Formats: sequence, C-alpha cells, structure tokens
Amino acid sequence: MLVEANLVEELKDSKTQSRAFEVLVNTYKQRLYWHIRNIVLNHDDADDVLQNTFIKVYKNIDGFKGESKLYSWMYRIATNEALSFLKARSKKQGINNEELQNQTLANLQADVYFEGDKIQLKLQKAIATLPEKQKLVFNMKYFQELKYEEISNILETSVGGLKASYHLATKKIEAYLKED
Repeated sequence: MLVEANLVEELKDSKTQSRAFEVLVNTYKQRLYWHIRNIVLNHDDADDVLQNTFIKVYKNIDGFKGESKLYSWMYRIATNEALSFLKARSKKQGINNEELQNQTLANLQADVYFEGDKIQLKLQKAIATLPEKQKLVFNMKYFQELKYEEISNILETSVGGLKASYHLATKKIEAYLKED
C-alpha cells in the first residue's frame, strides 16, 4: 500500500509524473487490457479503450482521493470506458446492445487475437447472454480472480449483491453450456 501511495504522489507531482505514469502503465496495462477485453471482446477495441482509460487516469489523477486502491479506481474507469464504448458503438450502428454483442461474438472467431477453442467460444457466448452486471461480476471473479471486496470497490455495490450476481451468472452459464 505504501508503494501505491508513493506512486500516486509521484503521479501528482509534475517533476515525477512522466516516469510514474510509465510505471503505472507497465504495472497495470495487462490486467486492465484483459478486463476490458472481456467486456468488448475485440482486441483492437480493447486497445482503444485501454488507451482512453490511461488518458482519463492521467488527466484525473488529482481527483483520486485514495479512498480505494488505485487499481480499483482504474478498474472503475476502465469498466465505464468499456461500457461507454459499447453504448456508443451500438448507437452509431443503430442497433441495441444485445445485437452488438451478437455481432461481436460472430466476429470473435475471425479475430486473429482470439486464441480460444470451441469450448472457450461457447463460454463467451454463454457470458454474452448474461445481464450486464452479472457479466461484469462473472468476468472479474472468474477471469481476473478478483476478491468480492475488490469487485465491490470497483462496481460500488455490496459484497452480498455481488455473491448473488456471481451465483446466478454461474447457474445461467452452466445451463447454457449444457444445451446442445
């Protein structure tokens, strides 16, 4: 925690900001990329959203009050950026979020950066059927292996509600995977 506090101070100091931001990016880019990728599914889109996330972090670091962990704050920004990206894309294409999700899933097999097999593709399709909050909770818990307390800070919701959402999500995914 002390290291994180020092990093935040260096990010807020114009003399050390550039080097500290480089450390921040190198420390968190992979974790944030996969978090975003699980939401938007497409590699290029995830890269764009990740870049926007780091820009927002850079511009708004003075607003970080330290009431949560730095990465929780950044995950919240990344989540909001990814959801805003999907909303803007669906609006631009004149389709709803579900249609966009189906379109993205259809393109997933052609994505050269998707290394999954049929089972992983089916899992992604199952996740796509979940309501937005359950999808976020499932991805954070299952793929990023975050603790409920961490997810609670990121999504600003209760641990009990998260546990219920995760339980419902796993039941729905299990039912979907048993189809066929």
